Amino acid sequence: PGGCPALCECSEPAKTVKCVNRNLTAVPPDLPPYVRSLFITGNPLSDLPAGAFPAQRLPDLASLNLSGNHLRTVEAGALALPALRQLDLSGNALVSFSPQAFGDGGSPLEELALRGALRDHGVLLSLAALLQSGALRNLSRLELADNGLLLLPAGMFTALPALRQLDLSNNSLVGLRNVSFQGLGQLQSLNLSDNSLGVLWNSTLAQFRSLPALRHIVLGHNTWVCDCAIEDLVAWLKESDQVEGKEALTCASPDKMLGKALLKINGSDLNCSVPTDLPSQLQTSYVFLGIVLALIGAIFLLVLYLNRKGIKKWMHNIRDACRDHMEGYHYRYEINADPRLTNLSSNSDV
Repeated sequence: PGGCPALCECSEPAKTVKCVNRNLTAVPPDLPPYVRSLFITGNPLSDLPAGAFPAQRLPDLASLNLSGNHLRTVEAGALALPALRQLDLSGNALVSFSPQAFGDGGSPLEELALRGALRDHGVLLSLAALLQSGALRNLSRLELADNGLLLLPAGMFTALPALRQLDLSNNSLVGLRNVSFQGLGQLQSLNLSDNSLGVLWNSTLAQFRSLPALRHIVLGHNTWVCDCAIEDLVAWLKESDQVEGKEALTCASPDKMLGKALLKINGSDLNCSVPTDLPSQLQTSYVFLGIVLALIGAIFLLVLYLNRKGIKKWMHNIRDACRDHMEGYHYRYEINADPRLTNLSSNSDV
């Protein structure tokens, strides 16, 4: 029971086992029970089934590094370890991640790294369901960088009251309007660098202001659009001490504002003295459409007036043609209605 798997390196004094680049296709079944830190990395490990790490045999396993394998599936109960505090699944192309991966009860997990492991949208939704279930209420550090994320599921972080560090860097996030940071009273660090953010709206800025512990926000290397919508963000940057390196934030568009520092933007640069919102723009469009239709109607009436004689003659011709046509129908009706006329008509034809 205290031995070391054949393809691994073990250190009982350090309570550590390393199975690195050993071409393993499954978790070794004979891991020593003393292990606290386990590294299984760089292996063609595709599936993590239930019971892969037996809780009875590994009661002290606190740190588990499974990064850089070929993991695709994490089944229910695969990570139900009573002492697990740190888990690294980075660099795996996950396609299935069970919301019950940590078991039916809560997990003591404090740090979770998923860098580059959430390229599949279904896995992102499964992770959101897991976080929202409250199974990881002790989580203090969550790393979701390098996943190409465009949008985050609504309410994804609402059941993480102990979260202190959230890393969303190097994704493709275009907005945070559906993201709620409410309830993250312990959040200290938020990394949003290297995304595609064009603006942060007042609702998001208000959430940042309401978080008492949040003192480190990273916003560098985003595609800030410096038009009228960015006024609130600029005002917040000038008054806030939460953003690191805010002096380096620059506009990405439009062309006339390219490279201009956000902190140096003023009202005259944006030309927002006469704000126009969407309802007023729609109202203006409707007025213009009404004017165009009225003009078309006036032209139509003018054409009718100028051609009134020709139109009158045309109407008289149609009336005469209709009258002649109806008289013919009337004559045929009288013939068909009188048998004598019918016989006379037949004799005449003969």
